[in-house]
Amino acid sequence: MSRTEKLAALPATAAARSMKVFIRDLVLPARIGVHQHERVANQRVRINLELTCTEHAEIDDDLDKVVNYAEIMTGIRYVVGAGHINLVETLADRIAQTCLEDRRVLEAKVRVEKLDVFKEAESVGVEIERSRNPR
Repeated sequence: MSRTEKLAALPATAAARSMKVFIRDLVLPARIGVHQHERVANQRVRINLELTCTEHAEIDDDLDKVVNYAEIMTGIRYVVGAGHINLVETLADRIAQTCLEDRRVLEAKVRVEKLDVFKEAESVGVEIERSRNPR
């Protein structure tokens, strides 16, 4: 079954069942920030996300029946590596939109933190929530 077929073939019971898929404390180098010095050097960002996903009625130990966090990681790496972004808000939104491309993902909560901005703070950043059906 192709990826497109998997995404389109949600069972009727899927709406009644959900699961959380998460990635915690992913640290990647990113070109991010509005200041000139941020445009010429990578800085570390930490990404956390939690996805609310439809759950297939019968998982049957089959990877094709669940949202694959390895594919989500690939998507995040692509978004972060695609070029300079001014705002952490933009990065978080792009990550959320990438996750929502999988029709089984109903909601995405994404936190992006810049780790090296202020020596007095462990991190600064933003957390956003996006859903397939706006509340």
